[in-house]
Amino acid sequence: MTTMNDTSNAARFREFKMPDVGEGLTEAEILKWYVQPGDSVTDGQVVCEVETAKAAVELPIPFDGVVHELRFPEGTTVDVGQVIIAVDVEPGSGDAAPAPEPAAQPEPEPEAPKGRQPVLVGYGVAETSTKRRARKGTGTAVPAAAAAIQGEMNGHGALAVRESRPLAKPPVRKLAKDLGIDLATVVPTGEGGIITREDVHAAAAPVPAQAQAPVEVEAAPVPAPEAPTSVVAGARETRIPVKGVRKAIAQAMVDSAFTAPHVTEFVTVDVTRTMKLVAELKEDKDMAGVRVNPLLIIAKALLVAIRRNPDVNSAWDEANQEIVRKHYVNLGIAAATPRGLIVPNIKDAHDKTLPELAAALGELVSTAREGRTSPAAMAGGTVTITNVGVFGVDTGTPILNPGESAILAVGAIKLQPWVHKGKVKPRQVTTLALSFDHRLVDGELGSKVLADVAAILEQPKRLITWA
Repeated sequence: MTTMNDTSNAARFREFKMPDVGEGLTEAEILKWYVQPGDSVTDGQVVCEVETAKAAVELPIPFDGVVHELRFPEGTTVDVGQVIIAVDVEPGSGDAAPAPEPAAQPEPEPEAPKGRQPVLVGYGVAETSTKRRARKGTGTAVPAAAAAIQGEMNGHGALAVRESRPLAKPPVRKLAKDLGIDLATVVPTGEGGIITREDVHAAAAPVPAQAQAPVEVEAAPVPAPEAPTSVVAGARETRIPVKGVRKAIAQAMVDSAFTAPHVTEFVTVDVTRTMKLVAELKEDKDMAGVRVNPLLIIAKALLVAIRRNPDVNSAWDEANQEIVRKHYVNLGIAAATPRGLIVPNIKDAHDKTLPELAAALGELVSTAREGRTSPAAMAGGTVTITNVGVFGVDTGTPILNPGESAILAVGAIKLQPWVHKGKVKPRQVTTLALSFDHRLVDGELGSKVLADVAAILEQPKRLITWA
């Protein structure tokens, strides 16, 4: 760690510490540096991407200057409050001392940084530049992957940058890294020369030998957040570090399973009429531009069931020994992503119309798939839906999301023989499972909620009569 005894130097160099980017998280892993020592930075410019236990987040720097030192390499897990970057805020005051190598185990600095504190959304929008100062006595080239495309990151559009720094968003960079593609070799087709996901997939596709000569690239990819530490040919086991989202999932599931007494109830229901409604809504002009699927109707059915049985929408406050009744519904949707299972939620879902709910579901899913879900989007949920049916599973016994009272699992919708109007006919059938916290929800209340959801899916007109 650099020590600055001179008062002027202390004022000249400002340190940026790892902030708490979401609800008391204690650490984060540095996934990607977008700047290197010698780069100019401006207030609000994104300098790195970190992964917390909940999501990947970009961190903006809160002051102008020139990067003097990066304290940690990519792939390092850093405690909140530790200095991660030092910036020369008076670059014209003379030569700075050379930046030392990052310490293996730097001491945490408990003092909070003075001035503005970084928040998830940054410090406001500011134009950025990534200009490299000439270095004395060195001719070492800067790897292209270490450069930042700050204009796109901060929403400024395409900025003029050097050709050694390809334009791509973080999810696209991660995709390229996972596929082993060097972005410098990818031909961009996006607006302003931005590399898209399709460009990366096209670059990863096999090319006939006569069509293109192989390109030799000096690659030094950063390991994926959950990559195995080592893989030996013929090995019978592989050990994978538990960190990031996977670590958070494990802790949350253990806390929930051994804190809230779970009860799970099941019901099998004929959803043929719901499937017909879905088909009709897809042709409805009022639903144009939004995705309509069975999950949309199931979500609306659960919201109606909660309105009819409001006591189910509660939370247990252990510290104060109180039951907290929620007069709003933040509807969580469990989503499987490359980084693991996350549960973002739709805020105030109970107040949304069907088209609004469809739009919110679509945005939630697309954001999760692109890895852009923020910690705030996963906070404050009250009840959750998990759609295990997409994997062909009939049902399951879901574990509650910590702090919530109920979770509804939806199984696969299959054509099955069913007694309908006194005759056995092929009908669309699914199985629902509702797990609930038995401290808050007794058997009668839980049964009523599940029965109401099933009744609505069997007769969707109840969305109108019961709402």
